[in-house]
Amino acid sequence: MLKYFTGSFAFTAVALVIAAWVGWDTGGTPAAMASTLFIVAVLGVLEVSLSFDNAVVNATVLRDMDAVWRHRFITWGIAIAVFGMRVVFPLAIVAVIAQISPWDAVVLAGTRPDEYARILTEAHISVAAFGGSFLAMVGLKHFIDLEREEYWIYYLERPLARLGKIEAVELGIVMLVIYGVSRWLPHADQLEFIVAGMFGLLSYIVVDGISAVLEQDSESTTGAVAVRSGLGSFLYLEVLDASFSFDGVIGAFALSTNLIVIALGLGIGAMFVRSLTIMLVDKGTLTQYRYLEAGAFWAILALAAIMFLQAVLHIPEVVTGLIGAAFIGVAFWQSVQYNRRESGA
Repeated sequence: MLKYFTGSFAFTAVALVIAAWVGWDTGGTPAAMASTLFIVAVLGVLEVSLSFDNAVVNATVLRDMDAVWRHRFITWGIAIAVFGMRVVFPLAIVAVIAQISPWDAVVLAGTRPDEYARILTEAHISVAAFGGSFLAMVGLKHFIDLEREEYWIYYLERPLARLGKIEAVELGIVMLVIYGVSRWLPHADQLEFIVAGMFGLLSYIVVDGISAVLEQDSESTTGAVAVRSGLGSFLYLEVLDASFSFDGVIGAFALSTNLIVIALGLGIGAMFVRSLTIMLVDKGTLTQYRYLEAGAFWAILALAAIMFLQAVLHIPEVVTGLIGAAFIGVAFWQSVQYNRRESGA
């Protein structure tokens, strides 16, 4: 198993060396260096805890990708996840909100990190609406499916599956949730929340649409099978990663306002999530533990609900991580119990 995490450990070592240098350069004391190292380590652990369900969902998509696109996800996807979603994307948010150029946003992050953090934190309403909408669509799309034959929480998942008889019902559900949550917000913030939520839905529709358009048929030994397009899956995974990383990026500013420190900590977490994803695919873990996939998608729905609620009230990041871990942990345990019963039979 360790071979899957060799690159992650190597990246962690390099990141900690850079973190030590940053701490010494900014503080000039061993205490400042140790503090920076501690923050980077904590951010890495938090990112993994918040994104474990992301790894499981990634594995469900990655197992249907061909070897070429799987390799591109491991290489290009890591670069986009570490630097794009956790550095460039927050800079873009600040640039749009503050109505400044991208370069001015970089300068602001480097020279006035407290102001940069304030602007990004104030965007939490838009971030919550966008990320919550996208993740809600991902979760509901999985459960609202007439072709599903296997259920984990039967009395919840079976009625959801039957809703698949109604065209685009998941889209209507999320739109109602967006409108309902917006009614709890001050009048000045309602339009911002609704617009961001609509863009979250639009992003899902565009990415899912690209996947459908680029879908191609492939011949295998078992006959004709539909293989999800590598490009469409790649785009889907990157937007999904962005939605997962929103909460972590904003929450990271509670520990540090240094953009480099945040990127290093979250980058370590992203690397381990990628390694875990590849391991789940290669070892066929989702096939061995039948309820693990359902547990991950319930965790996604829980995260979507939390993101919506965060527009109204503060929910600690540790609560988010624990809820996701609880769903996956229970699903894993019940999968083990099922396998033991089958083995005994």
